[in-house]
Amino acid sequence: MPLTYCLNVHPGETWSDNFATLRTTLLSVRDLVAKGSPFGLGLRLSAAAAATLDHPAHLAELSDFLHSENLYVFTVNAFPYGRFHGGPVKENVYAPDWRSPQRRDYTNQVATILAALIPEGATGSISTVPCSWKPWIQSPADLDSILDHLTECIAHCARIAAEQGREILLALEPEPGCLLETTPETIDFFNLFPQSPVIRHHLGVCLDTCHTALQFEDPAESLRLYESAGIRVPKIQISSALRTANSPAALDALRPFAEPVYLHQVKARTPAGEILSWTDLPQALANLPATPAEEVRIHFHVPLHFTRSGPLTSTASLLTADFLTNISRDPLMHLEIETYTWDVLPPSLRSTSIEKSIAAEFRWLQDHTRSLFLEANSNSSS
Repeated sequence: MPLTYCLNVHPGETWSDNFATLRTTLLSVRDLVAKGSPFGLGLRLSAAAAATLDHPAHLAELSDFLHSENLYVFTVNAFPYGRFHGGPVKENVYAPDWRSPQRRDYTNQVATILAALIPEGATGSISTVPCSWKPWIQSPADLDSILDHLTECIAHCARIAAEQGREILLALEPEPGCLLETTPETIDFFNLFPQSPVIRHHLGVCLDTCHTALQFEDPAESLRLYESAGIRVPKIQISSALRTANSPAALDALRPFAEPVYLHQVKARTPAGEILSWTDLPQALANLPATPAEEVRIHFHVPLHFTRSGPLTSTASLLTADFLTNISRDPLMHLEIETYTWDVLPPSLRSTSIEKSIAAEFRWLQDHTRSLFLEANSNSSS
């Protein structure tokens, strides 16, 4: 299956920034991971970068570079519209949301760019915001606008398929605190659309394993539920969340992760199975001591190979053989390692270069998958 890492880990809001990263850091990662082999890219394009790249000369320059370096593009992260590094982002990462024609127009432009970069007969995927930040939805009219703009984007992707023979699939990415948080919420939302094969063909889900872990969901079961509902999952982001117990030592260990750039939603589960929620880590740190919560999960993407730092662990263990077997059944599914929080990790977790850390994530995923399947084969033969 196509496997890459998301280039949103690298700062850069303009196309010149992005292209400079491709010519330097990306090539270093490629050489560590797959030197001498074709290497797929998961681009991240802001609205400003997309507006620049959507020009014949810039697309030709990029295509020539990809060809010369044995690279290919198969997916784009079109989630953050604007700035994503270097200053406070928080819930602004969802703006403009799918209520806005700006979000539709930006995503249409990204679809046009992606279609120009993939070969005829190929499939590209675009991950996008899960409609909106939930508190922003105030009326049925908001929901109607979301459905209308998504439908118009789907129509654009369908025209590309009909005219160019290239499939562009849009993938909504459920995330804590958003209109689409859980798997059942997402399925209910898809059922608001009219029963149209075109919609179900071009619109699906980007399943982020950090986000499913935050919801205390089993990603393998989520895949089964989407399949039963007739919803495509064209893209999976392989990622890990922070995980710990609700103890004074654990909460102290979490304090360095309460940083000002990104939103770090927190979910905690009580012995009775109740899920408690906080919008950001500072609020959770203030309130958790007074709750009966036992396990705490934090929306802070940590490297896949991160195992433990004192009382802190990760949700990487939820990438089970069951989950990996499910995704291996679809050779066209796009897989993308996503650890965009590199720049805001505590220094103790950034003891190597970003290139070596990304390469270590690839190795961890490959070794983890191999180990699980060897164990499964050994158990079945005995």
